Amino acid sequence: MVKYKHINIPEEGQRIILKDDQLVIPENPIIPFIEGDGIGPDIWNAAVRVWDAAVKKTYSSEKKIVWMEILAGEKAYQKAGEWLPQETVDAIAEFYVAIKGPLTTPVGGGIRSLNVTLRQILDLFACVRPVRWLKGVPSPVKNPEKMDVIIFRENTEDVYAGIEWQGSSEAANEIIQFINSNFDKNIRSESGIGIKPISPFCSKRLIRKGIKYAIDRGQNSVTMMHKGNIMKFTEGAFKDWGYEMALEEFRDRVITEAELWDETRAEDGVTPVIKSGAFAHLRGGKPAGDPGDRIIIKDRIADSMFQQILTRTDEYDVICTPNLNGDYLSDAAAAQVGGLGLAPGANIGDYIALFEATHGTAPKYAGQDKVNPGSLILSGVMMLEYLGWQEAADKVVEAMEETIQQKMVTYDLERQMDGATKVPTSGFANAIIANM
Repeated sequence: MVKYKHINIPEEGQRIILKDDQLVIPENPIIPFIEGDGIGPDIWNAAVRVWDAAVKKTYSSEKKIVWMEILAGEKAYQKAGEWLPQETVDAIAEFYVAIKGPLTTPVGGGIRSLNVTLRQILDLFACVRPVRWLKGVPSPVKNPEKMDVIIFRENTEDVYAGIEWQGSSEAANEIIQFINSNFDKNIRSESGIGIKPISPFCSKRLIRKGIKYAIDRGQNSVTMMHKGNIMKFTEGAFKDWGYEMALEEFRDRVITEAELWDETRAEDGVTPVIKSGAFAHLRGGKPAGDPGDRIIIKDRIADSMFQQILTRTDEYDVICTPNLNGDYLSDAAAAQVGGLGLAPGANIGDYIALFEATHGTAPKYAGQDKVNPGSLILSGVMMLEYLGWQEAADKVVEAMEETIQQKMVTYDLERQMDGATKVPTSGFANAIIANM
């Protein structure tokens, strides 16, 4: 048990523990939370009331979340003199499940991003972003109800690993000279240089998590999004390692899209991997042409994926991506179903899970009780599902949909809806709770 200086551990709650590689969730788990900067307090105060109401209305006095505040961002700097105290990291690791509002990135040197730092320190390798339409939400597309995907974005490698050198720096010049001399390239002088590492270990564990999710939730397919036609040894390898792992570890539960195809044809943007050559020995004698109850494993070139998420939206369920692709795709998908104000997210490792609002701190709206708390509320829904409290999670979503259909919404949605009533952040929470 870790001793903390700025964290008060509640007496009435119990810790989540790990036993036999499984999290054991008590009836009154202690959940650490970070309020967040800017609009963080506004949306936190609204969201926590919604979650508490859902748990109480679902389980009466049988279950209860016991909240424990931990510090990060501006509040941490004011109280502890650090943007990210070590005890905050220790508390998330000790209590396994935590949730946070948006955080300010410090200006100047040191920490590049508090969010990225937390992911890397705690090895939260999967950024999980479910994207689906809530009834009544205005959308720029004709059939937003077709959007129902969950994106597993690798969190620790790719360009987010942060390996880069400023243009004209001594290190950048040395790298340029080395590459130009040894690999017959012509990188222009004064160029900035970045390195994009993608490993089999991190690729496989991310895609493995996506496949396990698909199996547990009865999904139809897992798609690997990549730019492997150009970056063959990084993103192309991400895709190849994914197929390899899927067929070695889940052979009885999966079938590749290539195995379903007539091998004389292929679709634009689709890279068939398993034919008579590569990985054919892993087929294991399973019949081609009929998926049965198996999950289809497929891949899409990144640029094609952006088109298909618009034009063939309902063909996708779980999507696994390297870091940068997932960053783009999750926001582009969210734009079809209400935007970042309604986009939940989580960063999850082997056991530790940190749920978070996916938008920024919006400091110009801080303290105005104005912004949409939906992203944080729905991130809390993910947290309730992670705890195994599905009934309470469903109650939040159902009440939120009813509230939106009643057109009792915050300003961002009100301006897009005819006849809507604009309510403050707190008022939106009140309406959701009333609709439970």
